[in-house]
Amino acid sequence: MSRHGAGRVHPARRPAGHVPQEQAQSLTRATVLMLAERITSGEARDLAEVLPPEIAPPLIPPADVAQKFGVDEFIRRMSDRANTGETIARRGVAAVFMTLEQAVPAKEFQDVMDQLPNEFQNI
Repeated sequence: MSRHGAGRVHPARRPAGHVPQEQAQSLTRATVLMLAERITSGEARDLAEVLPPEIAPPLIPPADVAQKFGVDEFIRRMSDRANTGETIARRGVAAVFMTLEQAVPAKEFQDVMDQLPNEFQNI
């Protein structure tokens, strides 16, 4: 697993803004599904091991190859899955990343972030 981007500021360190409560579950599920498609299956499994079971299953991708797409495509796909606008989707992604940073071991969060392009720091 490569370690590019170490030392950058993570999106989870910035305030995410308000996400309406009724959309939080949909946004969380869509974000973790998109994350599982964007990172390698090995990293998705590692992350799933440290998450609650109700969140972890969607993190196991069917294929071993991570899809390569940037933050705008991540947000667009997430918005489609959550059936919400891209502004709310972006806030939801930032909120989920913030929660992940607090909920999982620091090394695991860093491993996930290292697989994402630097542009993810601007979510």
